[in-house]
Amino acid sequence: MYLEVSDDLNFARTFFPEGKTASYLNHLASQYHREVYQDKKLGAKAVLDFYTKDFPLLFYKYLPQLAASFFVFGLFVLMGAYSAKTDISFVRSILGDGYVNQTLANIDSGDAMAVYKKMNQIDMFLGITVNNIRVAITAFVAGIFVGIGTLLVLMYNGVMLGSFQYFFFDQELFWESARTIWIHGTIEISVIVIAGCAGLVLGNGLLFPGTFTRMYSFRQSIKDGLKILMSTIPFFVLAGFLESFVTRLTQMPDFLSILIILGSFALIVFYYVYLPINLNKKSTTCSSSPTLN
Repeated sequence: MYLEVSDDLNFARTFFPEGKTASYLNHLASQYHREVYQDKKLGAKAVLDFYTKDFPLLFYKYLPQLAASFFVFGLFVLMGAYSAKTDISFVRSILGDGYVNQTLANIDSGDAMAVYKKMNQIDMFLGITVNNIRVAITAFVAGIFVGIGTLLVLMYNGVMLGSFQYFFFDQELFWESARTIWIHGTIEISVIVIAGCAGLVLGNGLLFPGTFTRMYSFRQSIKDGLKILMSTIPFFVLAGFLESFVTRLTQMPDFLSILIILGSFALIVFYYVYLPINLNKKSTTCSSSPTLN
């Protein structure tokens, strides 16, 4: 009710700034604000509530943007793979000669995934986590260019992934690469797509303000986009941990690799799809239930 009254208040301030309606709604909003926030606790409980309740409820309305981000990314993955298939030099232009030559040398030595074993685990964990968060921030901030910048970030990372996977397919190492790389890549790639969703939310706030002023809509989209971005941080930390400490264990049994990959995928789907839908359904049911006095 507080959110609905706040929306009505902003509408009234935009179109009827001198009327009594805005004053009345402001009074109601102030009352509801106290009801909602007077018992809010700071610290660990507030953080826990954000990740388990507040954010999933907020994210429900942005599932269409998530679907759009996933579709765009998946499309460019296919384009990257197709480009690598039709012109193998395309892989070098995307991944760089240094990486390709080093990987070919590792393949010749019998350890195609050796690149994940050379760096110290702690240094690797910190470097990868910071880099992944940087990519996510870039995808979000680029949304300020009416979403086009975010689409370009998704395009670049999608093409890179597609050409990367085709490179190993061409070397007849697709399964070995997939079972190793997707141990951390399932979460890492998924969360980049979610960061792309945050960028699209930002761009959508600029392009489609609805009944609000464009500036107000833009401010709200920044807040919501930042919340989406904040939700990805624990997952990037987990992805960095897996890449630094688990991916290097290339001799682990296939079933264990598959278990980690499927578990990671299930975690992402549960948190970003199932939980928002389920909590929204419960919230709607509670708000529509009759109150007995």
